Amino acid sequence: MSDQVKFVLDETHIPKTWYNLTADLPKPPPPVLHPGTKQPVGPADLEPLFPMELIMQEVTGERYIDIPQPIRDVYRMWRPSPLIRARRLEQKLGTPAKIYFKYEGVSPAGSHKPNTAVAQAWYNQQAGIKRLSTETGAGQWGSSLAFAGSLFGIDVTVFQVRVSYDQKPYRRALMETYGARCIASPSNETDSGRAILKQHPDSPGSLGIAISEAVEVAAKDPAVKYSLGSVLNHVLLHQTIVGQETIEQFAMAGDDPDIIIACAGGGSNFAGLAFPFLGLQLRGGRKRRIIAVEPAACPSLTRGKYAYDFGDTAHLTPLVKMHTLGSTFIPPGFHAGGLRYHGMSPLVSHAKELGLIEARAYHQTTCFEAGVEFARCEGIVPAPEANHAVRCAIDEALRCKKEGKAETIVFNLSGHGHFDMQAYINYFEGKLVDQNYDEKELAMALAGLPSVAA
Repeated sequence: MSDQVKFVLDETHIPKTWYNLTADLPKPPPPVLHPGTKQPVGPADLEPLFPMELIMQEVTGERYIDIPQPIRDVYRMWRPSPLIRARRLEQKLGTPAKIYFKYEGVSPAGSHKPNTAVAQAWYNQQAGIKRLSTETGAGQWGSSLAFAGSLFGIDVTVFQVRVSYDQKPYRRALMETYGARCIASPSNETDSGRAILKQHPDSPGSLGIAISEAVEVAAKDPAVKYSLGSVLNHVLLHQTIVGQETIEQFAMAGDDPDIIIACAGGGSNFAGLAFPFLGLQLRGGRKRRIIAVEPAACPSLTRGKYAYDFGDTAHLTPLVKMHTLGSTFIPPGFHAGGLRYHGMSPLVSHAKELGLIEARAYHQTTCFEAGVEFARCEGIVPAPEANHAVRCAIDEALRCKKEGKAETIVFNLSGHGHFDMQAYINYFEGKLVDQNYDEKELAMALAGLPSVAA
């Protein structure tokens, strides 16, 4: 048998539906609240930002949502993505564990993000929308929406977190190649951006600030809608094709994972892999360990408070109940830009509160060490975000070795790191240091959480 074993389905196996975890939860997630009235929002409240089809997906309790054929036609460009057994890594670690990874870096933009970008762009096109505004950290979401916009004739404006804008010029070039306009955030183009720059002229930015700018642009112009790359229910819904394919590929491999791992910033690639497996469990299937891995410098699940908070820094969004570090929290400028968000998806947070998932946090140097070890065994250079999942998978495989357990591990390799090589250069030169958030800043940010009656 070869060192690396791939389980590849053909395009007839692309799922025909997305899976909605809400349908199987033992307790419904808390409602989204209007920031002014503190009452649950209705579809009309979200209409300035999203087309009605996406709003309905956000609030639905249906277990399965049909994937329209035009979206599946685009998915055929790269889906189904391969499930690969990392035999060389297993041999290097000397572990009895079996390690698999679902590789989402095969998409045109190089990550899992087009799974929802294509869907969101299509639904907006169907609603007659010609322009979208969004935010991005590392640039994987921005480039994915730019790609999707180019397919469906939609202009895309991307506010990219300043520190990532400076660190990752090739991501910016990719967005522009697909036809999007990319702006460093905070910017002088919005009221919220100008307010931040007035206080902090050299602000590194954050996803919370970039979201404020993108939401402001959409809220002020009826011709523009807002598009989000993670966090919200409809975004997680679109990603569940990842886990559904993985379940089918494991059946093909004659195996079944005991441990499911993915990195978590806003929660979309984690939910994409984990939620379909969690659904099986909630419907009477076997229990598995499901681990969300986050950066120690921005640890919403492991250090944040489960409370109602704004999704953005300027407080333009509705209130959602999530694990949060506080909407004014600005994480340090570590390299996994896609994980630099103050909050966690409400649905992922709810699953954590119900005890259905675990969470773990790592500093960046140990994650890059794992990413390099993986690349030297399996040939794929992971994105800095995905390195967190690699680190956890290796640690679990080493635990199996210590305990003499032959468990099966699967993780989501959510994207490749070809546009993140400066981070690897910094790592090899010893310039990549572990960064800690400021405890005082965190305490202040948490003290400023909105008061919501229990």
